[in-house]
Order: sequence, then structure tokens, then C-alpha cells
Amino acid sequence: MHVSRRILLALVVGTFAAACATDSGTRSITSTTDASLDAQVRQSIGSWGVVPILPVKAQDQALVDLGRMLFFDKLLSGNRDVSCASCHSALGHTGDDRALAVGTGAIGSGGSRQLGPTREFTPRNAPALFNAGLGGFYMFWDGRISGFGPGFQAPLGLTLPSALSGLAAAQAMIPVTDRVEMRGRPGDRDVFGNLNEIAQIPDSQNTAIWNAVMARVMAVAEYKQRFNAAFPGLPATAFGFQHTANAIAAFETQAFSKTNSPFDRFLARDDNAMSADAKRGALLFFGHAGCSGCHNGPLLGGQSFANVGVPQLGPGTGKAAPLDGGRDDFNPQGKPQFLFRVAPLRNVELTAPYMHNGAYATLEAVVSHYNNVDSAMKAFSATELDPAYRSSYRGDAATIAQVLATVDGRLRVPLHLSADEQRQIVAFLKSLTDPAARDLSSIIPAAVPSGLPVRDP
Repeated sequence: MHVSRRILLALVVGTFAAACATDSGTRSITSTTDASLDAQVRQSIGSWGVVPILPVKAQDQALVDLGRMLFFDKLLSGNRDVSCASCHSALGHTGDDRALAVGTGAIGSGGSRQLGPTREFTPRNAPALFNAGLGGFYMFWDGRISGFGPGFQAPLGLTLPSALSGLAAAQAMIPVTDRVEMRGRPGDRDVFGNLNEIAQIPDSQNTAIWNAVMARVMAVAEYKQRFNAAFPGLPATAFGFQHTANAIAAFETQAFSKTNSPFDRFLARDDNAMSADAKRGALLFFGHAGCSGCHNGPLLGGQSFANVGVPQLGPGTGKAAPLDGGRDDFNPQGKPQFLFRVAPLRNVELTAPYMHNGAYATLEAVVSHYNNVDSAMKAFSATELDPAYRSSYRGDAATIAQVLATVDGRLRVPLHLSADEQRQIVAFLKSLTDPAARDLSSIIPAAVPSGLPVRDP
């Protein structure tokens, strides 16, 4: 059953009220025997809108098959050298194993992808796609695509076409328009030495960009056949890039919806599904540690924004550049607020590195950061980063003070978690992993209709 936006909205209202009504800094764990541990965990979860996620609605197989081909086909990129799967790799658990994503013009594959000559990193980490088709309200770290109101909301100047199937489809419209991610720069030549015609289109002409990518796709005979099978009765002249986006979203929904974690089974009344350490971690997560103030609802996040004091690294973007102010471009306040989308946590064990810019390589480092945000920011060192990113770390006192000035009020006081308690929270986070999410290699096709290589060189 598909999780609807209406259900999510109701849960958000409830969880927001619970978050406001409770001071996370004063919560404590009642000492407990093993016999009462399950009951206490269930009671602590109760007010946060956390429910088992039921199986998704079956997707049309012809649509899924088309979306699978498109997801792995480099034909959609201006230089014919990068696909959706380059940054959202099946081998990388729908990410790319890098702190900051590497787009068109890259050298290498997966976690070894390196910048090509004169190229630059994307400003942010490639977000995981697990459960992206289940609903929610926002896409991208800055929430630039949202599901509030009629249709889908997008930044000023960007009009999304009608007939998009959901937020996952709306998200799929964007990367092909981005010069760093997939489109390329004026004057670029593709892998065959031909002028990249998509890169020649002015930045403001998104519809023309989508039409140009679609013209490439429909010039391939096999894609014509697959589109006709996926959208029967629709004339070839009616196909737009929104149909490509809908197919990609259908594939992502079927391939990346992973909801049979130990935690899900515990929610379904299997008391033996989680370890004792994971259960004690859950008590902390939904209690004293206050994690559920942001990470709540069916997906344990994804429906709000917060400044959690993440160290600044990367090329910067938007009006805060050379810093990254997150949602600032959609925020009327004059000073950067450094608000980023609260990441959903299902299958989070598999999606390192963490935070909007991949600043932390492990869950242990993330939990340690939250234990004392002020100290973590001030103690952060560029040596913790891959050498490729070290020069982009901005750890000067002024930048740190600017970020901490608007940090979420719930994080201004240290949590004083012991090493054992931090370990238990990590154990809980690992209980959110569906075993089926560990190996996605079977979804990689041997070939795609364009004939371009599926894997990066």
C-alpha cells in the first residue's frame, strides 16, 4: 500500500506537536529489566508517528522496465558519459560513496570517480534513493521540490510539466538540467567527439533542455518500442521528458523500496527482531537523546529542515556562496540559516558518508557529533576528509561561529551520552536496514538501448 501524502501530513502534525510538547534535554531512560524492555520501547515510539511501512503498490512492469533502462543509460547526459546510476549506484546502495558527488566529465567509477580536467564537485552529497517513491514532502537537501499545495512546488523560474506521477518523478526532471551533474558546459564534446547540443541551450530554457534530451531518447528505435509499451495509446508526438521521469520513478519505487528491517518487524510485533542493544538505542533515540524530534514519522525524517551544525565543505552554492546555506535561497531572511532537509533514516547504515556534504564517514562519527555539536564543529579537522575535499573545508572561526549562531536550539546543550549509549544508538540505526538493501547488483542491466556502456570506465 502506497504511503499517501495525506497520511504523512497527519503524522507530521502529530509528531510536531509531540516534539514541541516535550523537552528532549530532560528525558531519561527508566531503568528496566529485559522483560519490560519491549514495552518501554513501544511506549517511547508511540508519540512520534512511527508506523510499519507496508509493501508498495505494484508498479506497471513495462513502465518499470523502461525506467530501468533510462536510469542506467548515459544517453540522458549532455556528454553521454554519466547516468542517474553514476551518482545513485546500485553498487553504492543508491549513492556514490563520495562526500560530494562527481558529475559529468568524471574519470573512474563508483567511489573511485574523480574530477575530470577543469571540472568541479557538486555542492552536496548524492542523497540515497531508498524509499524515495513512498511519499514524503520534499526532495533534495534544500527541499527545492515539494509536494505541498496543488501539483509540485519548485523554485521561482522553474515550471514543472503536468502529469508527473509523484515527487520522485519531479526530482528526476532536475539533474539533466544541471551543468555540473549531467548537462555539461557550452563547447563540451561528448564521448564520440560531437558537440554537446544540450549544453548549448541557455540555462533558463528548461523546457528546451528536456525536449532536447527527449529527442535523443526517441531517436533510438528500442526506446520508441518501450515507450509505446509503457504508455499504450499515447501518440509518439505526445511524449515529453515527464514520461521519462515517471518511468524512472516507477523503477526507483520498485527497486529501492526496502522496508523489511528488524525495526519494521519489531513494529509488526516481532519482539525478537531487534537485539537488546538496538532496543536500548531506540529508547535513547526516542527519549533522552531527542533524535526523534527531527527523525520521526514513517520514514524517520524527510519532512522538515534543521541546522544541525554540519562542518562547511565544498564549493558552496546559492546566495550564501562560497558557503552552502542550504534552504537559504527559499528563505526570505537575510542571513544564512544553514537549514537542510532532515534525512530519512531507513537503511541509513548503508548510505555513508553522512550529512548534506558527506562530512562524516561513519554512523559513530555522526552520533558523536550530535552528542556535543559545538565541540564537534570546533574540533573537526580536514584530515578526517578524503584528500580531494580537504582544500574545500572552511574551518575558520568566523564560519564556525556563523553556522553555530543559528544551530537548532535542541542541539545547543550537550547530550552527555556515554560511549556505551552512543554505541547503542548506532545499534538501533543499524536495525533500520532491510537485508534486501545490502546487495542491489541484480538490478544492473547488461546493456541499455543506446548502446552506451552501462558501467563507468
